[in-house]
Amino acid sequence: MSNPGKVKKKWSKRQKRWMGFGIFIVILLGAFFLPSFYWTIQVNQAYKPESVNMGEMHLDSSHASHSAGTNQIGSETIHTNRAGEVIETRSCFDMRDTQGDAIVRSFEVTAEAKSINLDNGSSVDAYTLNGTTPGPEIRVKEGEMVRVHLKNINVEEGVTLHWHGVVLHCSQDGVAGVTQDAVEPGGEFTYEFIARHSGSFWYHSHQQSSLQAKKGLIGRFIVEPKVKPFEYEQDLAVTLQRFGNSTMLINSSTKDVHFSARSGEWVRLRIVNSDSRTQNVNVYGNSFQVVSIDGSDIPGPEVIQAQTLPIGAGQRYDILIQVPENERILLQSTSADRRSLPDIHIGEGTMPERGQAKGRFDFTVYGTPTPDDLSIDSDYDVVEHLILGHKAFAAYTINGEIFHHIPPIMVEEGDLVKISLTNDGGGTHPMHLHGHIFKVLSKNGIPLTSNVYMDTLPIEEGETFEIAFVADNPGLWMKHCHNLEHAASGMTMMVNYYGVTTPFTVGTVSGNLPD
Repeated sequence: MSNPGKVKKKWSKRQKRWMGFGIFIVILLGAFFLPSFYWTIQVNQAYKPESVNMGEMHLDSSHASHSAGTNQIGSETIHTNRAGEVIETRSCFDMRDTQGDAIVRSFEVTAEAKSINLDNGSSVDAYTLNGTTPGPEIRVKEGEMVRVHLKNINVEEGVTLHWHGVVLHCSQDGVAGVTQDAVEPGGEFTYEFIARHSGSFWYHSHQQSSLQAKKGLIGRFIVEPKVKPFEYEQDLAVTLQRFGNSTMLINSSTKDVHFSARSGEWVRLRIVNSDSRTQNVNVYGNSFQVVSIDGSDIPGPEVIQAQTLPIGAGQRYDILIQVPENERILLQSTSADRRSLPDIHIGEGTMPERGQAKGRFDFTVYGTPTPDDLSIDSDYDVVEHLILGHKAFAAYTINGEIFHHIPPIMVEEGDLVKISLTNDGGGTHPMHLHGHIFKVLSKNGIPLTSNVYMDTLPIEEGETFEIAFVADNPGLWMKHCHNLEHAASGMTMMVNYYGVTTPFTVGTVSGNLPD
């Protein structure tokens, strides 16, 4: 005869075991998801604070390590320099060029949300500039004044134009909430600046740029030199673009791009990578030189052949190549998603042989070093170490913090500034500095034998680079990862000059949300 009481007791133990197991699972899941939930909230608060003045971040007591201190008299903030001396303030808004005797080149650019037809037959919702993406190429001569009149038809979030890699006055940098308010639907804004440096650049919206750039608000900006540093018959340019999350375009096309050229012609090809990822490009058909990176010419560029060019997010590579007899030049991506990136053909001849690349181009050992004021042994006024990291599920960090919680690097005009950057995780971080170009001093502790200046430096996981620049352009300048999703998730900070202010704010109150 069975014993009901005993059976009940055994079932009770089983229930307890399952209950204990259930509690364990709940605790385990909580430990797994709560940090994600916490950091998601933190990132949302960082990316969309209520109101932050990016020119006054160093006045916060939590950022005291980067500040000489300030005095408060009533509602007035007294600015001091590094030595604690009271200094006169200057507004970023008032920093601008005068025309002088410069020739003015004027352009009209209209931003509009609309459906466009790609040449693969698909119809997509895009943000366009003058009806296309990329927008119009703006090409000027060194020394000319550039005047770009921006109109926003109906892009609801508002738009700006940031001139990526261009050294200009703070008021024209196009960063929503720092140098201007985002241009709302129906609004207008005119940019004016002298194109002081020749080179290959590009422009994009710096209002919610992680969204707006991949929806189409980008374009090329080329400054031709007064005097050619080398000879070429053709000056060509291409923009590598990821539209949305997957569609790859070159010069608006999903199909191969073909440039006509005669055998024997020398071609300067400017390659703009507007994608948030590195694009690895092989060059077939002839040897070539990398003559410029990020708009800065490379002294003594050697002739190379069959090397892969790793063009980082936001970077520009200019190559000089001669079209061979009866054969064309072919550029082809070797990146993981290369099948979706069109090829580039130059010339009318037969297809070149496509062999295995003989290695990757290494800028750290390329070109002829030229002594200047920036070296490993220079006497630096400001030295900073930035650790680029990733917190699980959500945040990309600098020194463990995100966006406006990261103390700004404070500089004075004339300072020599050295920054070391260590990638501690989270993928490649292409770090971009506004308003300046910097020299790359070392990689993983080894001084460079090249003389390379950049404005965007891709840093792989585990790598450490030292860079340096002269603080010769007073203003409020962003320094951020140009994988724009990383920037939107926290990997954005400021390099600010003492005494420079802004009347604009970032946050949900103003609607200015740069990344």
